[in-house]
Amino acid sequence: MLKPTKDLNSLREQLKAEGVEFLMASFSDMHGVSKTKMVPLSHLGDMMAGSELYTGAALDGVPQDVSDEEVSARPDPASCIVLPWQKSVAWFASNLWCEGEPFEACSRNILARATSAAADMGFVMNLGLEAEFYVLRDSEAGAVPASERDTLDKPCYDGYGALDNLPWLSELVDAMEVLGWDVYSFDHEDGNGQFEIDFSYADAMTMADRFVFLRMMANAIARKHGYFASWMPKPFANRTGSGAHYNMSLASAETGDNLFKDASDPRGCGLSKLGYQFVAGVLRHLPAISAVVSPTVNSYKRLIKQGSMSGSTWAPVFVCYGNNNRTNALRIPLGGGRVELRAADSANNPYLGAAMVLSAGLEGIREGLDPGEPHTENMYRRSDAELKELGIKVLPRNLEEAIDAFEADPLSAEVMGKNMFSAYAKFRRDEWEAYHNAVSDWERNRYLKFF
Repeated sequence: MLKPTKDLNSLREQLKAEGVEFLMASFSDMHGVSKTKMVPLSHLGDMMAGSELYTGAALDGVPQDVSDEEVSARPDPASCIVLPWQKSVAWFASNLWCEGEPFEACSRNILARATSAAADMGFVMNLGLEAEFYVLRDSEAGAVPASERDTLDKPCYDGYGALDNLPWLSELVDAMEVLGWDVYSFDHEDGNGQFEIDFSYADAMTMADRFVFLRMMANAIARKHGYFASWMPKPFANRTGSGAHYNMSLASAETGDNLFKDASDPRGCGLSKLGYQFVAGVLRHLPAISAVVSPTVNSYKRLIKQGSMSGSTWAPVFVCYGNNNRTNALRIPLGGGRVELRAADSANNPYLGAAMVLSAGLEGIREGLDPGEPHTENMYRRSDAELKELGIKVLPRNLEEAIDAFEADPLSAEVMGKNMFSAYAKFRRDEWEAYHNAVSDWERNRYLKFF
């Protein structure tokens, strides 16, 4: 594993010793997908100074008024990763610049602005993302699980399912371990062909970099074994969707102490007053946040009560929080000290999602908000009348509702900046219109010979 350094000579020597020949000056587009140019190691210095230019018009999410401009990638040397499956290549997360200034609409710059605001208040955001995804193979019947006997109605935690997939799964976990990510568990999840890998938290920027890289790495390793990794939020109507739950806490920038943990919490969740204020801020803006952490048309087919052969989906439906109860959008797991946002799915851009959630939480702290008492019951069992009496709102039911909330909430433009705010809303609204205008197999099956 490389030693973090800002010294280019030291970095060059380390990369040379690792057998690296080519460098990826990578950055994330609006979707959190890694884009890049390849640079020979001999041009490391040029690349680090921003030599690699990209045409804005070729990328999703670049605002129209600057789409004809060229943006340059300035790699973060601390983010350097040698590709475990292709050791001649090293990857760098980069910040985009435009006309000599940090590019406002760059995903990484957006998160940097949010973490800087947290630092001004004396906080560091720690973030852990639970990686859920499907690994499938193409067949005449369509996309099916990699293992032919992965057919159980309730496959969650299935040992055979895990062992059958161990060749690719162990290669991926070993790669994460080599990178120092500290994988502490992995398992077969509740969908046929679905898996979850849990690894240690890091500061928000590092975790966002890792999640973007993980999606690329999982695809590359799965393809080596004849499969593909799908990060689609809900590939199958009768199976659970893939979340990417945000596990969040604030630490002291001075001491590193967890500021969300309080064993004497009178509400019994193990959360500090600061943590509750953070929760209240996130709840206030959760409908708008949903448009970013649940960013696709398909995302909202995951956020339902039922939709799995094994029973509940365990995806959130309501704008509420509670203790170790998976039916709340915000959950405080056993032991406290962190808050889990369960609405986030595997397709989210972690830079944009983390920036929105962090900014909402900081607002709650600045204003001293309180979220009220936690919900400890199964929220799925609450009637509409009970929910109305409790004042609990429903999360957006589709992408259109989410974008409406995103555009109506002043926090969105404040966090994203005017350029990404407008570009993001336009892209997602166009996506919704395209979906709305498409004719599906369901419609043909129901109506073609109905009348």
